Amino acid sequence: MAGIPTPPAHPPHGPFDLLLAGLAAQAQVCLGLRPDPLTSKTEKNLPMARQSIDMLGALEEKTKGNLTPEETRLLGAILADLRLAYVRGSRA
Repeated sequence: MAGIPTPPAHPPHGPFDLLLAGLAAQAQVCLGLRPDPLTSKTEKNLPMARQSIDMLGALEEKTKGNLTPEETRLLGAILADLRLAYVRGSRA
């Protein structure tokens, strides 16, 4: 399915990676890119998607200079993919 952010090349392995994966998955559910794991329904909730993306943005801002290069790249890639998906989803 086009527009779904690509998962990392490796599975999350640390607490920070798991946090990012959880927030990204929550945003994807709210963007209607994947079904809700509890209801198996696929629905858009753009305000909630925006909130998840904003939380990831806040993490990026607050952790600047304190992440490994790999964590910085992962967070940046997740944010770029989700922001693009949000823009596309808000136009549809």
